[in-house]
Amino acid sequence: MSDSPTETLRRHPSGLVLLAQVVAILAYPFLESSTAGRAILGVVQLAIVLAAVFAVRRTPTLTWVGLLLAPPAMLFSVGESIWQDTDWIVLGSAVLHAPFYFYVSYAMIRYLFHDDRVTRDELYATAAAFTVVAWGFAYVYAGVQVLVPGSFAGADPGAQSWFELLYLSFATLTSVGLSDVVPVMPHARSVAMLEQVAGVFYIALVVARMVGLTVVRHRA
Repeated sequence: MSDSPTETLRRHPSGLVLLAQVVAILAYPFLESSTAGRAILGVVQLAIVLAAVFAVRRTPTLTWVGLLLAPPAMLFSVGESIWQDTDWIVLGSAVLHAPFYFYVSYAMIRYLFHDDRVTRDELYATAAAFTVVAWGFAYVYAGVQVLVPGSFAGADPGAQSWFELLYLSFATLTSVGLSDVVPVMPHARSVAMLEQVAGVFYIALVVARMVGLTVVRHRA
C-alpha cells in the first residue's frame, strides 16, 4: 500500500525543502515582475523550509532559533517584494534571511551526521543543504551590495537583482565559474572567497561521507 502525500512528506521533509528550492528557482523568472508573486513565493518557501527543519532537528533550543528568525524574515520578504529598491528593507531582509538559511543548512548537515545509516531523506538533505547554503550567500551578497554600492558588475548596469545574485551564488558555490555577474569590490570578493571554500568543504565532507556510507551499506 502506497503512503499518503502527508505521510510521504513526514518521512521525507528534506525532499520537501529540495522541491521548494527547485520550484522557487524555476518560478522566480515568471514572478519577478509581480509584487504579489514574489511575496507569496518568499513566504511560502520560508514556511516550508522551517517546517522541514522542525522535522529533522533534535535540539529544541536551536529549533527556537529558527522560529525567532523565520517570522520577521517572512515580513521582510513581503516588504522587499513591495519596496525592492528601498535599501534599509533590502538590508534588513538580508540580515534576517542569511542567518536563517545558514541555520537551516547547519540543521540539515547535523541531521546527515546523526547516524551511520543512509536513508532516502538524508540523500534529499544532501542536495537540499547545498541549495540552502547558496540561498544564504545570495542574501549576504544583497546586503553587501547595499552597504558597498557597486560591489557587483554584470550585464545590467547598476545594482544587480536578487535573482542575479542567487545565480552568482550557485556559480560560486559549485565553482563552475559560469556567472556573468562578478564581484568587483574587495568586500564582495572576500564573501565570494568564503563561499568558494564552503563549496569545496561541503563536497569533501558531506558528499564524500554519504558516498562512503552508501558503499559500506551495499558491501554489508
